[in-house]
Amino acid sequence: MTPLHIVTSEYPPRVGGVSDYTRQIAEALSREGEEVHVWCPPVDAARNASGVQVHPELGRFRPADLKNVSDALDAFPSPRRLLVQWVPHGYGYRSMNLWFCLWLARRAAHGDIVELMVHEPFIEMTWRPRHTAIAVVHRLMTMILMSAASRVWVSIPAWESKLRAYAFGRAVRIEWLPIPAAVESLPASASSVREKYAGAGQSLVGHFGSYGDDVSSLLEGRLPAIMESAPKPALLLIGARSDVFCNVLIARHPAWSARVYATGYVPTAALAGYVGACDLLLQPYPDGITSRRTSAMACLSVGRPVVTTAGHLTEPLWSERGAVALADVADVEGFTATAIRLIADADARGRLGQQGQRLYRERFSVSHVVDALTSRDRSIVSLPSCA
Repeated sequence: MTPLHIVTSEYPPRVGGVSDYTRQIAEALSREGEEVHVWCPPVDAARNASGVQVHPELGRFRPADLKNVSDALDAFPSPRRLLVQWVPHGYGYRSMNLWFCLWLARRAAHGDIVELMVHEPFIEMTWRPRHTAIAVVHRLMTMILMSAASRVWVSIPAWESKLRAYAFGRAVRIEWLPIPAAVESLPASASSVREKYAGAGQSLVGHFGSYGDDVSSLLEGRLPAIMESAPKPALLLIGARSDVFCNVLIARHPAWSARVYATGYVPTAALAGYVGACDLLLQPYPDGITSRRTSAMACLSVGRPVVTTAGHLTEPLWSERGAVALADVADVEGFTATAIRLIADADARGRLGQQGQRLYRERFSVSHVVDALTSRDRSIVSLPSCA
């Protein structure tokens, strides 16, 4: 059996989307009998749970750190298969770590098999000089990575055309590998969580996310009409920094103070109970819902209905399958009207939740990722190619 070496910028107990994804995939592959090694920055404790061997030796991704990792990798039989979790801002040097990209290119030149899992490719060009300089370096990094990679996985189909341009005609196989939810079942605790935040007969709407400015501003602009609709629902804000956003909302809308709650950061083990407690999830995104939005995936995976936005990155399947209630990102009234209608219609919410959960299980669950990464010809099973 050829070991799989996963190279990542973060790993639990560090908090982050790439961290959760890497742990989930590593442990799922290990359960399938794969030998999995994770190479990551220092963590509080090197955890070898579920058969995953964790090597916290990437340090700060400096040349000396990379040399140490190379020495350790060279102890394994050649060729080594390296699956790199790629987000340009994850590897230090203010998101411009050319050393890391060159290190991967050298590993490939000496016979290792380098595969990329691209969560985000690079930032967009803007008129700001410093931002533009970073964007240019990101593209140079992409050129180096595309020359080194034998296979590229992308979290959304839209990344394929962006990356293909930097292969400069080189035949690199690029496939869509959606991001699964960190939780995939609804626990019994959801009912007790709901009783804590919503009164008898009161609806509980929620939002799960990290409360960055872009999403928070969209959410805040849509909440007044929803919160003032009859009967007035309670609002549960789930995730890191939700308490900060909660305080902002209450300061601007004091009348909501008895109906707005925040969980703060929720450990993965408890997350499904909070998401599952909500009657409806409000999940607007500035670029639209996509298959890399793990916050939306968490809602779908436990069968909760979602109202979200369609944007320039939204894949066609969301409207084709009716898995979520969609409104254009610019259509605030359409979003709020849809949410208000669903709050009042339990049957419609149930049907929407079932549709979303069905799509999740058919296309996005962790089992599909495992199938793709373990298949003999390294091709995706049951997932469409974007090449």
